[in-house]
Amino acid sequence: MKPEIFWLAITAMMTGLFFIPYILDRFAVRGIMGTLANPDSGDRPQHAWAERARRAHTNAVENLVVFAALVTAAHFAGVSTPLTVAGCVIYFWARLVHYIVYTLGIPGLRTLAFVGGVAGEVLIAIALVQAM
Repeated sequence: MKPEIFWLAITAMMTGLFFIPYILDRFAVRGIMGTLANPDSGDRPQHAWAERARRAHTNAVENLVVFAALVTAAHFAGVSTPLTVAGCVIYFWARLVHYIVYTLGIPGLRTLAFVGGVAGEVLIAIALVQAM
């Protein structure tokens, strides 16, 4: 397995697991039946950190689309370079840090981590353009 595909796979798995903390908070706040019921405007609000975790998860899913497209394009184009691997590694760690600091409510670091993820995507894109 090429390293880029490995990093894509573990990034997708990580992103898929980001929902767990805020769902556990929902169970704690609303109970099992309240969590399983359809959302209602009268539902008890979740803790602030859980709402931030939900938004961080949504942001991770949105950005995974771009990352996955770039990695897939590189894979099918046969482009695997130190630059593409570095882009994947940077993206993975930046997105993990982004989720954590967003959930903790640290805005400056959140922005830096987001930019780090974009930088990882840019590295992959540069490698693709160079291979043309």
